[in-house]
Amino acid sequence: MSTHYFEHPLNEKTRIYLRVEALLNQLDISSQFQDELQHLLFFRSLFDLLEIFEQIQLKSELAKDIEKQRLTYKSWLDVDGVDQDMLRNILSEVADVHSELMSAERFGQSLKEDRFLSTIRQRFNLPGGACCFDLPALHHWLHLPHDKKSHDTSNWLNTLLPLSNALKLWLKLARETGRFEQQIAASGFYQSDAEEANILRLNIPLNYGVYPMISGHKNRFAIKFIEFRSGQACSQDIHFELAVCS
Repeated sequence: MSTHYFEHPLNEKTRIYLRVEALLNQLDISSQFQDELQHLLFFRSLFDLLEIFEQIQLKSELAKDIEKQRLTYKSWLDVDGVDQDMLRNILSEVADVHSELMSAERFGQSLKEDRFLSTIRQRFNLPGGACCFDLPALHHWLHLPHDKKSHDTSNWLNTLLPLSNALKLWLKLARETGRFEQQIAASGFYQSDAEEANILRLNIPLNYGVYPMISGHKNRFAIKFIEFRSGQACSQDIHFELAVCS
């Protein structure tokens, strides 16, 4: 059965983490420039990341969350029933990522100082502002040899590797704390308590033709399913899978 996978953050910091993850994925895909317009997605994603970096001390927040995960996993050492080899591998990976993160520059610092990027960034905020007459420097860059463009994009993306590695690990470990379980939303509505949860993960059968509207926080949440075609609240029972991740 085809399903619609959906994630929802239960606090503002996790909301930002998921947005950053989405932007990093967009950068990874668009950096290949296989389509002549993919540069628009690449630079838009890059500049959106810079906006986030200017709004929150992402490096310090992520470092604290990685350290919190390390302490949690460390408390399971020598506990019966826990795969100790796997646990030590996780602790080693967490330690490596945390060390790389702490020694990295402030996120986005070298990108902000890049002359070419700073030249074109402001115009990207204008509707249609990436036209050649608005950004002649960008269109000159786009006509450079492929090797030169690849070198530049690799340099820009390499500055984000400590962020990417740390965020991927934190989200991976967070998602693995929740196990999918079958649930029923009676008349399209479901609510439950949670304990210090960060992310809700849902698998919703597509044949229902609904999507979820979720409200709540780390200790309690509610899910209301909406019919896609009518935009109205669903009145039928919805069987779906839910994982609550801390």
